[in-house]
Amino acid sequence: MIEELSAGALVFSEKNGERLYLALHYPAGHWDFPKGGVERGESEEEAARREIMEETGLKVDSFIPNFRKRIDYHYRRADGLSHKQVIFFLARADSDKVKISHEHSGYEWLRFDQAIKRLSFENARNILREANEFLSKRAKNETVG
Repeated sequence: MIEELSAGALVFSEKNGERLYLALHYPAGHWDFPKGGVERGESEEEAARREIMEETGLKVDSFIPNFRKRIDYHYRRADGLSHKQVIFFLARADSDKVKISHEHSGYEWLRFDQAIKRLSFENARNILREANEFLSKRAKNETVG
């Protein structure tokens, strides 16, 4: 079995008090978050930052602390069965000006409820639920504290 490790992030922005998440449309037809393979000598965080820049043109200097989620799945490649682990971080975008790469056919900034409907895979929807809850609790603690 082939082992793969990828990293990416749920990228969000806040406009007029509304939180929006970035979803990418892949040529195969599915919607997901920016992610890609971790290269030799690269940390998960470095790979996620690089992939976000390559796929969206957005520069992420740091990730929201204490949010790191992993999904695992299997899929069939031409050269055999692959086990893939994807590590997701959470990143606030300083800009909503996205320049998608050739790897994608489109993108959208979506409210949580829209993103839940748009994302193609249940594991992506689950990570989005966790991220949205995490950010909501964090915002509540910041206003209380």
